[in-house]
Amino acid sequence: MSFENQALSDRKKLILRAIVEAHIKLGEPVGSKYLMQEGRIPYSSATIRNEMAELEELGYLDKPHTSAGRIPSELGYRFYVDTLVSQYDAKTSEAKELKKMLSVKMSEIDKILDNATKVASAMTNYTALSLRPRPSSIAIKKYEAVYLDTRSYLIVMIAQGTEAVKTKRVNVNFNINPDEISALSKVLNENLSGVYVDGINIHLMMSMNSQLSELIGLNEELAEELVSVTVKSIYETMNELGSEIKFEGVNRLLEYPEYKNLDKLQKMISTIENKEDIIRAVSTIDQSDDDTKIFIGSENMVKIMDDSTLIYKNLKLNGKTIGAIGIIGPCRMDYSKVLSTIDQLSDEISKLSDIGSLPSAKNEEDEE
Repeated sequence: MSFENQALSDRKKLILRAIVEAHIKLGEPVGSKYLMQEGRIPYSSATIRNEMAELEELGYLDKPHTSAGRIPSELGYRFYVDTLVSQYDAKTSEAKELKKMLSVKMSEIDKILDNATKVASAMTNYTALSLRPRPSSIAIKKYEAVYLDTRSYLIVMIAQGTEAVKTKRVNVNFNINPDEISALSKVLNENLSGVYVDGINIHLMMSMNSQLSELIGLNEELAEELVSVTVKSIYETMNELGSEIKFEGVNRLLEYPEYKNLDKLQKMISTIENKEDIIRAVSTIDQSDDDTKIFIGSENMVKIMDDSTLIYKNLKLNGKTIGAIGIIGPCRMDYSKVLSTIDQLSDEISKLSDIGSLPSAKNEEDEE
């Protein structure tokens, strides 16, 4: 159910916001009595209960077991994040600590992301991650397309230099046959072998379309679609190969009851240690996008994170994306504080250009 077509009354918004913030604080179901006494909701207990019941019917709240209280649903958290969350007022001491911990010389630019990850975890008390820039010096030496069935095939890629082997299953919404996939292998190797990420462009793809169409007499429209979906998958894989991800504060997960289930915790830690699933998920985010992305529960591409929230933002310096910072925590995370912290980090990093500039090769020679 989508909230976009529903207009909540101001009273419902007030109660929903109070429940979300109380649940973030307590980690327990929230009842009408608590809202009256601690949430300062100026309505009778009966009125609050009726509104809570209606919010539950609309999908914004869940009622766990036989408890009289309610907890926010994914939809409730999403509505809160998009329309109700207030700006967190950082204390002066927190702002100073953030600047102090983040402070680096421009000549130590490689340390910026490491510091930012430590700051983000320390200030929010959640697990933080940083993704380093995806270099353009990634190329595939050899390709092989393997036919699976009429709607899917596998691309096997051997990375140039590292000899790392990556596979990518590609699903299509049109019928394919073994001859077409065999021809695709030939076209990929002739056009993309040894080509770097930034060398894959529309002109190259148009050439591949024509070659594939001529090789097997494939309809030009289908050839274009097959090349397009293949190149998209290859591009994603090359980005994954060039990405480096680091985590800070993984042990902080233990502080939240959402991760007390030993089996779930082990799977979560295993996912973090293996990194590939999370790299694949965040690699789909456009590097040029300046907006903060929020993935709540099942919105996450990584299944084990269906009880977690990932907040993610690209970081820029001198107008160039130098990487990204993210926060992983329970769905009931303190969104206000996390969003504020990430925004502060982004702002402070963008100001680092004011404290100096990277030495040029000429200056280094002069100093010698």
